[in-house]
Amino acid sequence: MKFTVALIVTALLSFIGCMYFPWWTIAVAAFITALLIHQRSWKAFLAGFIALLLLWGGLAFWIDVKNDSILSVRISQLMGIGNNPVILILVTGLIGGLVGGFAAMSASFLRSRKS
Repeated sequence: MKFTVALIVTALLSFIGCMYFPWWTIAVAAFITALLIHQRSWKAFLAGFIALLLLWGGLAFWIDVKNDSILSVRISQLMGIGNNPVILILVTGLIGGLVGGFAAMSASFLRSRKS
């Protein structure tokens, strides 16, 4: 139950935070969520990783659909991955997931160190 709550809270805080603040707010949101909802370090990492993988991947997919893949094809060509926007969306989700996962795991280690 804690895992699901942490996943949802991380995704919501990250979404709201990124509307008003820089992109790295996702790390702060995952960190705060992991401090408030105590879990083992690997579960905290997994909750932060999955929440932001789905959030960033979903938002990248939504943006890609809305502009008929024009932007993602151009960016994927610039990155040297060909005309494949799917890989770009997966890389975007993976980067967001890693940032959120490591931030949540850091908070879990900090919390277990304090007690």
